Amino acid sequence: MTVHGELAVLPSAERSEARRALADFTDAYNAADKAYDPTLDADRVTGALGAINQAGLKARSITTPDGNSAHQPLELTDAKFTIPKKAGWPRFFVADTKSNRTQANGPQFRWVLAFVRGGPDKQWECAYLTILAPDKVPEFKTDKDGWGESVEPDSKTLAVAPKNLSPEYTAYLKDGTPEHFASGPHTDQWRDSRKKKERVPGITTQYADQPLSEGDFAPLGLRTADGGAMTFFATRFFERQTGAKGVRPEVSSDVKALMEGDVKSSLTKDWISSQTALVPKSGADSSGVDVIGRLQGVTGATGS
Repeated sequence: MTVHGELAVLPSAERSEARRALADFTDAYNAADKAYDPTLDADRVTGALGAINQAGLKARSITTPDGNSAHQPLELTDAKFTIPKKAGWPRFFVADTKSNRTQANGPQFRWVLAFVRGGPDKQWECAYLTILAPDKVPEFKTDKDGWGESVEPDSKTLAVAPKNLSPEYTAYLKDGTPEHFASGPHTDQWRDSRKKKERVPGITTQYADQPLSEGDFAPLGLRTADGGAMTFFATRFFERQTGAKGVRPEVSSDVKALMEGDVKSSLTKDWISSQTALVPKSGADSSGVDVIGRLQGVTGATGS
């Protein structure tokens, strides 16, 4: 028996602790966005979201050093927490929230955030964010006390183990296999979009995808009511644009702020991408792994 819960299966957080973590994240996010200062929320983000957030703020701190004059505070309300029971560290929970961010003439979107805590001496940090229409957020499995169920990275209870999603997804983007990814804007449609951009007048574009599944970028799986899981995972990809003779790829101000070297004929962007997928249970009849969300950002660039 252990007093710290390293072996005991316990809720990852108390409900009051989860509410406080969400509030702390929102306060830090707003402070950083208002000042365009990445140090103000660096200790509240990690993993894929952390890499995207910190790079974006760093770029804007250079392009707009006086801060964000158009800042509108992010409000996350109507929070629904799913806190899984699990043994050991890291621990995590998911917050499904109503956001005041909307698209023009569009529906109100839910911000679904995955918070992780690496150990008893660590604090809660947001590792993944996905933005979904309300009807895209699944029902999570809970026990009689309302606690959720985590899915281990190497679990055989799913059609694809969480630890395999990143390498399989990057392989799929390269050549279309494995074929168990469902059709959608983040799978076959994204492959088609990339294909169309490969050769346009004056510019050739190449992509190279890499899996990210260790350390701060480890996948997280939360059991859904149908026996499958909502899984968060990360990837990295490089986008290289090469101009024909006399043609230079265009560089936005945000990318230029993160760039090393000068663009003479080519520009390589380093992206971090965060995906959210609904993975069916093992043996279930299904159209496949449904990638329902993707959030990506440039974290570096090289000109040559």
